[in-house]
Amino acid sequence: MSMQAEPYLLPYLDAAKRFGAGFGALLWASPKTQRFRFEALRSAYDPSGKSVLDVGCGRADYLLHLLDNRIEPADYTGIEAVECLAQSARAKAEKVKDRLPARIIAADFVREPARMFVGADIVMFSGSLNTLDTTSFYATLTRAYDAAAEALVFNFLCSPFLAGREYLTWHHADHVLRFVEGLGGTVKANFEYLRGDGTICIEKPNDTSPDR
Repeated sequence: MSMQAEPYLLPYLDAAKRFGAGFGALLWASPKTQRFRFEALRSAYDPSGKSVLDVGCGRADYLLHLLDNRIEPADYTGIEAVECLAQSARAKAEKVKDRLPARIIAADFVREPARMFVGADIVMFSGSLNTLDTTSFYATLTRAYDAAAEALVFNFLCSPFLAGREYLTWHHADHVLRFVEGLGGTVKANFEYLRGDGTICIEKPNDTSPDR
């Protein structure tokens, strides 16, 4: 994928030069903390039988996490801007094609937010918001909420505790909660699973308008 590297992508591109599509390219501290976040996302809104969009999907580890735990979405779409990670994600999508439809879109969701509009029931982010500046963080959440048919689920760094690297951005939990409450859905938050990290789910209101 040819693109001019944006500041929020540079840490991933640098890591990919060092680790290829290995775990280190994802910028997670460990598989354990990645798993904690995946479990928080899954618990926030059940993806069973739902169409899932994984924005900034990396290697599509979340897809295998679900399937390894016998949780099967109706289908899965991943968006990934780092080419070697997108290739790894495509290999996973091919591996599970007999179990569910899965596809990977090579795109930068910040520069091309329209790519999030794939008709997914659930739009989710796991770690892919952590290198965005404040303006891009909130703009992305707004567009992702619009793109979701049922719910937006995301995790974010909510204190300096896990944001020790210069490329990481953290956001006050109260500020993020006030913002997402203004989007109009039902908000659930979990700040108990990992110090310095939070997961928020915004469930969209049911459409009760009469047929026209």
